[in-house]
Amino acid sequence: MGRSSDAREKILSAARSLIELRGYSALGVAEICKTAGVPKGSFYYFFESKEALALAVIDEHWTAQRRDWTRVLNSDARPLERLRQLFEETEAAQRVGQQSCGTVSGCMFGNLTLEMSNRTEVVRKRLQEIFESQVEMVDSVITEAVKHDEVTVTDTREAARSVVAQLEGQVLFAKLYNNTSRLGAVWPNCLALLGARTPQAPVNA
Repeated sequence: MGRSSDAREKILSAARSLIELRGYSALGVAEICKTAGVPKGSFYYFFESKEALALAVIDEHWTAQRRDWTRVLNSDARPLERLRQLFEETEAAQRVGQQSCGTVSGCMFGNLTLEMSNRTEVVRKRLQEIFESQVEMVDSVITEAVKHDEVTVTDTREAARSVVAQLEGQVLFAKLYNNTSRLGAVWPNCLALLGARTPQAPVNA
């Protein structure tokens, strides 16, 4: 059981790295197994298809990201401070990725949305669920900000959707230009979008 679990984790880790580096479509099962250092037969022992592997990679990535988002967005800090910290950590993670491989990797969910949403319905639905979960988490924080009279927005759900879209879009630009400083615009744009009542410190302050 331990060996089986270890082989599965190796396949997941290899697939995640390769997807982040080159995307999903260009990958083959043989390359994934070679990178993982496991026999090709191991792949089909754990995953019935490459699509099933993609879903597993997505779920694993979301489990880790959701844990980080929950830690930040459910902290004891004031609502807007929590959002600012989320943006800071997102920028820092992209910077670390750039330093390790030379390019900004972007958001796995955004990258796969662009690549697979019109090809694979089950993946498209899973990505929709993840982005809706992100919107729900941000909506909760914005609702608190409204109660604390920090922002003037009225429709918190749509505001949350716009904040997530803003973050995702700036990460996409950071990837396109291979420049993490593009993420510096997220915070001031967010404050303007939410109608923040008082000046806030910039993300990199």
